[in-house]
Amino acid sequence: MKAIVRRNYGPPETLRLEEVDIPIPDTKEILVRVYATTVNRTDSGMLRAHPFIVRFFTGLLRPRRPITGSEFAGRVESIGVEVTKFLAGDDVFGFHDEGQSTHAEYLTISEDAGVLHLPKNLSHQEAAPSSEGAHYAYNFICKTGIKSGQKILINGATGAIGSSLLQFAKYYGATVTAVCDTINIALIKSLGADQIFDYTKEDFTKDEEQKYDFIYDTVGNVSFRQCKRLLKPKGVFISSELGWRGANVFHALTTPFLGGKKVIFPIPVKINRSLKFIKERIEQGHFKPVIDRKYPLEEVPAAFNYVETGMKTGNVVIVVME
Repeated sequence: MKAIVRRNYGPPETLRLEEVDIPIPDTKEILVRVYATTVNRTDSGMLRAHPFIVRFFTGLLRPRRPITGSEFAGRVESIGVEVTKFLAGDDVFGFHDEGQSTHAEYLTISEDAGVLHLPKNLSHQEAAPSSEGAHYAYNFICKTGIKSGQKILINGATGAIGSSLLQFAKYYGATVTAVCDTINIALIKSLGADQIFDYTKEDFTKDEEQKYDFIYDTVGNVSFRQCKRLLKPKGVFISSELGWRGANVFHALTTPFLGGKKVIFPIPVKINRSLKFIKERIEQGHFKPVIDRKYPLEEVPAAFNYVETGMKTGNVVIVVME
C-alpha cells in the first residue's frame, strides 16, 4: 500500500511517500481501507516531537509509528477472529491522539479504541475531520461544564477546536463571543456566534464591558493574566496550550485553591466518550466540521506546511480514495 512515512522527528520535508506492507489485523482489530484522513495540529506536534514531552508517548529517540496521521474515515476490509462490534463492509471513522498511522491506504485499529460507525448523514471526507478538534473541544466542555445562558468567549473560533467548541456551546445554550479575523466573520456568524471580535481590528482583552463565565483559548496567544479581568468572580480560563514557560499548568495547580477566578488545564481523555457525543450531535444536526481545503495523499507534506502557517480555517482533509 501507499503510505506517508518518516523515520525521524523533524519538519514536513522528512516525509516520504512509500510502498509498505498492508498491516494484518490482530484478533481484536479491524483492517480499515482509508478513504479520507486529515493533517492537524496534533499531527504537527508528533511530526516534530514538540513539545518534548510528546516523545514519552510516541518514542524517545525516534517515532515508534513511522506512518503519520491521527484521524480517519473509511470502510472495514476485514476483521480479527474475536471482533464483535464491526463487520467487513462497515463504514467507520475514528481518531487516536498518539497517532493511528492514518496517512496510508490501510490501517488497523482495535475495535475497543477510538473508532465508531460512520454518522448516517456524513460522507467519508466530512467524517474524517469530525474527531480531533471536536474531541478537544468537548474535553474543554467536560472540564468546565456549560449551562444555558452562561457567557463564554472563544479565542480562535475558526480553528478545528474553536469551530467545534462554538457549535457545542450553542447546543448547550450558551451566549458565545467569538474571536476571528475579518475574512471568517460570515462563517462564525453561520455557526451561531452572538458577538464577534475581529482580531485584525480590535483586541478583545482590552474590552471594558463584557464579563464571561468561561474564556476558552484554542490558539495559545493570550494568557490568564491578560484575560483575568474579563472573567466573572468565579470565572474559568482554559487553554489548549501550556502557556509561556508552562504558566497554564502552574496556574491550574494553584488558582483552584484561591477561591476565585481559576485556570483549568484540559488534559484530554476518553476519546470514545467524545466520539459518541460527536456522532450524536452530527446525526441530530447540531455539528458539522468546517473544512478549509483538501489534498491528495501524495501531497501530505504540503498539507503539513499549510497547517504550520497557523492560518487554516477548520480542518485540512487528505483524500486517499474517492
